[in-house]
Amino acid sequence: MAASEEQKDKAGTTDRDARFETVSAAILVIGDEILSGRTRDRNINFLAGHLTAIGIDLREARVVPDRQEAIVAAVNALRQVYDYVFTTGGIGPTHDDITAEALAAAFGVELAEHEAAIRLLRSYYGADGLTRERRRMARAPLGAELVGDCDGHSPAFMIGNVFMLAGIPSICEQMIASITPFLRTGRRLISLGMTVSAKESDISALMRRHQDALAGIAIGSYPRFTEDGCEVSIVLRGPDRQALAAARAMLAEELAQSGAEISLSDPA
Repeated sequence: MAASEEQKDKAGTTDRDARFETVSAAILVIGDEILSGRTRDRNINFLAGHLTAIGIDLREARVVPDRQEAIVAAVNALRQVYDYVFTTGGIGPTHDDITAEALAAAFGVELAEHEAAIRLLRSYYGADGLTRERRRMARAPLGAELVGDCDGHSPAFMIGNVFMLAGIPSICEQMIASITPFLRTGRRLISLGMTVSAKESDISALMRRHQDALAGIAIGSYPRFTEDGCEVSIVLRGPDRQALAAARAMLAEELAQSGAEISLSDPA
């Protein structure tokens, strides 16, 4: 499904220089099965990588149960802070799939069957196969737009700055691919890294000093134990590759002077 100009405008897509703009997002994972440990979430990891790659900065991820009041509270909190909110889960045909109802309550509108979604589902399941349970997947907050689908059987809706995605990872991945043309994107963050043969506590002061001196660059450190002892993976993130390379070189030189062995890397 191609993005219309009107839908792109509603999603915030405009003619501007994205190189200098930050577009933020949050993910809201919905499901008792995630919180109980019965199901391991895979959507946060996938969405984080995809959004970073296209120039959207994921700032927060939350997990809430299948309770309307919890979903409403989280949606209303997140959509006020971030450019986009992506919900995953709760849009299927069963009684505990309540994301559509919750978003209608969050936006203060009625819940209604979306005619375009009904046509989509009917074309996939056939007239006889479009049962009452499957029609539930065509329900959306009044005013929501159909912005994508997964092979005709899982409609994706947008209302305001909130996108409703499936919880099943394979379907969620197809949905995000179909809605990506609707998304306003900004500057893309680049990562450069290094591995340091040292204990994190031994280099923490040096790391803090460099972080305080570097505007627009985030430095993260991730320790791990190896057969030879301890090492730390250091990742620098920012929008300017030249500035990142210069910062990494400066940091690596000072770490090497302390006696640590350095191995440079470019994290994905």
